[in-house]
Amino acid sequence: MVAATNGAEQIPTETIQDIVEELLEAARYDDLDDLKRLASIGVSLDSKDSQGRTALDMAAANGHLDIVEYLIGRGVDVNASNVENNTPLHWACLNGHVELRNKFQQEQM
Repeated sequence: MVAATNGAEQIPTETIQDIVEELLEAARYDDLDDLKRLASIGVSLDSKDSQGRTALDMAAANGHLDIVEYLIGRGVDVNASNVENNTPLHWACLNGHVELRNKFQQEQM
């Protein structure tokens, strides 16, 4: 199976899924350098995995403030919801990272 891109180039769906997984892992494990590298090669920071999770979800769930700030600063959707309708703010609070609440509230103002 092949997914279309903006140009004439075609990227296999399996490759896209691998790249999205790499993006989410970078956010989950607080690897800002890898996240920036992926963004620099054109990976959308709003990409979702098969469960609808984003890099912001992973960073918020694990309390990685620097990743959260980077992603929000790049304009990612702070209200994106996964298949269970959880948002990054839900992930942060569900995992005890209520200190991130202010970051999300500031963005929504």
